[in-house]
Formats: sequence, C-alpha cells, structure tokens
Amino acid sequence: MVATASEIAAAVRAGQLDPVAVTERTLAGIEVADRVVGAFRKVRAERALKEAEALRQRPDLGELPLAGVPVAVKDVAEISGEYASRGLTAVPAQEAVADGEIVRRLRSAGAVIVGLTRVPELCVWPMSDAPDGMARNPWHPAYTAGGSSGGSAAAVAAGLVPVAHGTDGLGSIRLPAAMCGLVGIKPGADLLAETGWYGMSAHGSLATTVADAALLLSVLADQPSLAKVGEPKTLRVAVSTTPPLTHAPIPRSFRSAVDRVAELLAGAGHRVERATPRYGVEPTLGILARWFAGPSEQADALDQTLLQPRTRTQVRIGRALRAAGLIRLGTQRRWLERAERFFDGYDVLLTPALASLPPKAERWHERSCLANALPSIRVAPFAGPWNFAGYPAMSVPAARHRSGLPIGVQLVSTSGGESRLLALAAQLEAANPWPRTP
Repeated sequence: MVATASEIAAAVRAGQLDPVAVTERTLAGIEVADRVVGAFRKVRAERALKEAEALRQRPDLGELPLAGVPVAVKDVAEISGEYASRGLTAVPAQEAVADGEIVRRLRSAGAVIVGLTRVPELCVWPMSDAPDGMARNPWHPAYTAGGSSGGSAAAVAAGLVPVAHGTDGLGSIRLPAAMCGLVGIKPGADLLAETGWYGMSAHGSLATTVADAALLLSVLADQPSLAKVGEPKTLRVAVSTTPPLTHAPIPRSFRSAVDRVAELLAGAGHRVERATPRYGVEPTLGILARWFAGPSEQADALDQTLLQPRTRTQVRIGRALRAAGLIRLGTQRRWLERAERFFDGYDVLLTPALASLPPKAERWHERSCLANALPSIRVAPFAGPWNFAGYPAMSVPAARHRSGLPIGVQLVSTSGGESRLLALAAQLEAANPWPRTP
C-alpha cells in the first residue's frame, strides 16, 4: 500500500526516511505507470532530486509538516524555471522567474514538487486531454480522470504521489476526486481564492485520506490548525439528490450511496432530514455566464487562431456575454441570499458528487464546444452552485459502481466551515472506509 503524506512526513522528520530516496522511488513509479495514466504534463525529475537533496540539509527538517512529501501541482501554478501552460499547447512557453505563492508555501513546508499535472485547455472542461496525452481514470482507464484537475486526481489515485494540488472553479477538484475515489476539498472563497473566473475558483487538495487532504490544505492556506481534524459536533444535515434547475433523475446507485451516507450520519447521532435548497435559475444562469466569460478573459492576450476549436467557441461566446454586460453581481447576490437562508436551518448539505458516470477517456479536444458542453453539464450540476456562493465543499468516496468506478458524495457547508467538513468526512472514513488505490 502506498504510504500517506502524513506517514512520509513523520518518517522523514524522525530521520527514518531519506527525502532523496522517497523522491527517487516516486519518480521511478511515475516513469512506469504514467505511460498508462497520463497524469503529468511535465515531470521535474532532475530538479526534484536536487530539491530533495537540498531539503535533506535543512536545519528545520524535523519541524516541517510536509517533510520530504512528493507533491504534484496542477499546471496552473507558477514554479521558478517552469511554465504553467494552463493546457495551452500551441502558445509559446514563458518560464516563471519566481515561485508563485502556492508553490512557495509547499516548498516552505518541505514538499518536493515532482511535476505539473495535465489539464484541459484553459481549465474549462471536466475531461483532461490534450494533443500530447490524456489523464485516464486509474480505476477504469477507459474513463476520464475528470477535470480540470484531472491530472492531479489521476496521479493520486494511481499512487504516483500521496497528495496533489488542484483548483476548483465549477467542481474542478470535486468532480475528478469523485470519479477517481479520492477526498477532494474546495475551501471557501474567503480562505484560498484563485485569481480569475470572477472569484469562483479556489485552490484545494486531493488525497486518499481525509487527514492528508487536511494536511495539504493547511499548508496551501497557511493555516496549520486545519491539519488537526477533530470530532464533529452534532450537526444538522440536509440530504438532497435533486439536481439544480432540471430535477433530472440521477443513477440509482448514486442515490443509494447518498442514502447510505445519510444512514451512517444519522447513526452517528447527527440530525438528518431531506431538504433541497431553493436553487432557482440564478445559480445556473450565473454559472453558465461566468463559465464562458472567465476563460475568455484569460484568452484576451492570446492568438485565438492557436486555440483548440472548442476553446475558440467558448471564448467567442464569453466575449459576447461580457460585451453585453451579462456578468451581473445581482444574480450572485440573490442566490447567496437564498443559500444563506437554507443554511440557517442546516450545518451541512449532503448531495451526490456527480449526476452521471464520468465521460469516456477520448480525444475531447478535437471535438466541438457543444460536444464537450453536453457531457460536462450533465455530470456536474451539484458542484457549481457552491463555487457561485463561495462556500466550502468537498467530495468523499462512498461506494462503488458496478463498472468498478468509485462513487462519491458531496458535503457542503457555509463560509468558514472547512474544519466542520473535514471532521464529518473523517467520521465517514472511519465508519465506511474506502480502498485508497486500485
């Protein structure tokens, strides 16, 4: 069994593991397995080994929370001497002259950055493929590992690294986490917001255990207290399997997974009842507008002819929405008011993480925007409203589909509720343990 990040860090701090040896083993595993999984856009083999050697000499090695832990970062993070491609394969590379804040925090905590993980172009889609490869689901390689943090999810689920960084603008951590049987947490916008996508995107963590997800999040947010996962108080838990707007039916196995988790939470003493937020049309309209407009802003400085066909259409629609003034704060404010009223009565909302099985692992980047949009919208309705509200949310493994794919559930709470979600997820992990890797 692959060691957890917590186990590796503890052993390195105690002098029982050499960070160089850990890095060498990690790189060897990536060399063998990533040919199938396709998790990494760039493996930093030589530089990672040099960084591990330098880490070995740090006088504070015995105090570092991620001492010697191999970490993968999503291909949006700035690393000195590397370039963050954001999935752009036809745009000239521009190497960063300094580490971005996320990477700086990881290095300060003792992590070894082994590579940048694959994303779809401009991080738009829940399928992470590009002309040079695709991120496949380690549990069933015929399916995608998700997106846009699909490469990070594939790397963790395959056991190539114990934890990985991701970003989540409309489910980009939670969707691949659910598809790949991982714990994935998107913190609230007030904790770790990412620039762009009108404030909907946040940095977060993917891991095989709640403790590891909390540990990485604590480093990313520079809040050590988040790593201390406690026991949850008695919580008021709302349970809903009704998708926003469409109310379309979801697979029975997904509903059954939610029902099973609800039973476990009730058995643990929580007050559990059926209740669905009054979503209305605002979250759907606001999310769709920002889903198009956000990438169009990122593409303003790019040569549009170098973009993939699906992205060119996305950008064209986004620019039209921006020009028409359709990115309105009022839409978000009305939804937030309703979300706040709903959570006046509840501490946590439990929903399915996905509304359909993941798309197949195919060359989606060669298809039209519409061909990509249909499966994207179908799989993801439960995730986006909580980016729009800026609330923390996470995906937790709950069951297995007859295909062998994992089934995840989503937990949502209000601003500042990250510790509450992690504590509840840890309780579920103890009551309903999941296999960490295939």
